Amino acid sequence: MKLRIKTLLAQLARLACLAAACGAAVTALPAFAQDPPACRAVHFADIGWTDITSTTALASTVFEGLGYQPVTTVASVPISFAGLKSKQLDVSLGYWWPVQEKAIAPFVESKSIEVLQPPNLTGAKATFAVPTYAYDAGLKTFADIAKHRDQLDGKIYGIEPGSSANAAIQKMIATNKFGLGGFKLIESSEAGMLVSVERAIRDKKWVVFLGWEPHPMNIQIDMKYLTGSEGVFGPNDGEARVYTLTSPDYLSRCPNAGKLVSNLRFSTQLENVVMQSVMNKEKPADAAKAYLKKNPQVLDAWLAGGRRHQGRRQRLQAKARDLT
Repeated sequence: MKLRIKTLLAQLARLACLAAACGAAVTALPAFAQDPPACRAVHFADIGWTDITSTTALASTVFEGLGYQPVTTVASVPISFAGLKSKQLDVSLGYWWPVQEKAIAPFVESKSIEVLQPPNLTGAKATFAVPTYAYDAGLKTFADIAKHRDQLDGKIYGIEPGSSANAAIQKMIATNKFGLGGFKLIESSEAGMLVSVERAIRDKKWVVFLGWEPHPMNIQIDMKYLTGSEGVFGPNDGEARVYTLTSPDYLSRCPNAGKLVSNLRFSTQLENVVMQSVMNKEKPADAAKAYLKKNPQVLDAWLAGGRRHQGRRQRLQAKARDLT
């Protein structure tokens, strides 16, 4: 029998019924510790980067479907760290290593933020990028930037003020690393930075900016990443991983929610798809639901060992043929 379900939330809530009605193979999830009522509201931090907005929407959709009440707070990286420390926030899916490593170090050392292992994303990248026409004309390495100071108007485009990436850029300027002394760091939101870059490319101007992957910019912009960074943005010219953070003792205070959060793993392909929809002005929640409806198989790993909030053990499955 093929069942039609109007929303993904209904799908998540009725997976047990689907399995029984369809006679599909199911996976019985072992019982995990019951969460107290105080854990029903799960407070997520969204640092305002499209990738984190997207993964937070995916997680929130799943949590809502399991009877939780996810709440998302948009906050800068420093404020999100402070919120986790004070337990005003519970979870952040947006610790980009190594770009944010120095900023988070005091919180980790004082055990006021917990970094979950393994990372929720591998294969990421964050470093300087340029339009392909500038790369082809000779701007290929960090050492080449100063050689083209005039074409670049002495500017480097970063992201939001207070970010660890901007701090790394400002340090290069202050110490004249790669001859960048005298350059001006242009700080703005991710969206603002991309508007500036796209405007420069439209006018065939040269521009150096902070690029990263996963992100639709890698598809939308004809761009190249610079090499020779000497580890400024991490090993292998900007290789990055993204980790999940929780407030102190969250996993013990809210063991079921903690288990579900610990299960979350993403891929660059997954994030690029959801981010593309978000950048095309689709609401993050709608983009997340649409992705999960088309790719319900990701729920197998995300739901493993979990249960509904304040609910009985359930038999859950995520077979695509039963979710249409």
